[in-house]
Amino acid sequence: MGNLSNILAAVHDPLSVNADFRVISEQRIPRTLIAVFVGAAIGVAGALIQGHTRNPLADPGIVGVSAGAALGVVAFTAFTGIASMAFTSIAAFLGAIGATVLVFVLANVGAGQLNPMTLVLSGAALSAVLSAFTTSLILSDAGALERMRFWTIGAVNKGNLETLYVLIPATIIGITIAFLMAPQLNLLNLGDDVAQSLGVDAARARVTGIAVIAFLAAVATAAAGPISFLGLLTPQIARSICGVDYRWVLPYAAVIGAALLLVADMVGRVVAKPGEIEVGIVLAFVGAPVFLYLLWRNRVVQL
Repeated sequence: MGNLSNILAAVHDPLSVNADFRVISEQRIPRTLIAVFVGAAIGVAGALIQGHTRNPLADPGIVGVSAGAALGVVAFTAFTGIASMAFTSIAAFLGAIGATVLVFVLANVGAGQLNPMTLVLSGAALSAVLSAFTTSLILSDAGALERMRFWTIGAVNKGNLETLYVLIPATIIGITIAFLMAPQLNLLNLGDDVAQSLGVDAARARVTGIAVIAFLAAVATAAAGPISFLGLLTPQIARSICGVDYRWVLPYAAVIGAALLLVADMVGRVVAKPGEIEVGIVLAFVGAPVFLYLLWRNRVVQL
């Protein structure tokens, strides 16, 4: 009854809203929604990049896509002073596209076809370089250090209503396009030659897929900073539940990604009470060992 009274009071007289209700409406609800939509975006982006590269180790954070998006945001903010979500999303998208193209070029140098292990190693190296540039830009402005610190970690507690106004529709659009691509992705996983014989333009499908991956990673990074390993874990869990049909993998990845990021946020708040641990750090503790196990298993299979 107390909560209902607060809601009714807020409708009739917003100035009468007590501190608890303001915390819920201005901090908790936006934080929860940011975690849900960022998690869904990263989960779907992770499933897409693993599908298009046929590489279970691929992740927007591991292969440099998120690092490129973060560098785009930090560079744009540092040089213009503009921190609006609408503008930083564009900067993040440009950075993510640039990083995605670069990592694919690096992974294909000296090879006739894309090698999954080369992609991971090239992406990890590129991610380290881009993260170093991002850190350098942040450290060059002492006043911006605390404000932009989460661009090197990943957190869901820095957003506001403006963040949601861009994040929610952009994520819905990106995920909808991804869902529409699922039948093509199923055919591409049979091999480009088979897909083309069945009427799929493989080159166009790859380019569209890369654009959607970069778009979703950019929107998520602009809202919460770079979050690694979520895009790695989510598709693995989804495929263990529903198999390899991407008409099911992508929806499951969206739901599981949202749930995992929410859980990581709650764990970070509970473990470090009265402070908190950012979700990027929580997921790194879980994701890094899983990544090493998958890397080891993949090497064993290749041997």
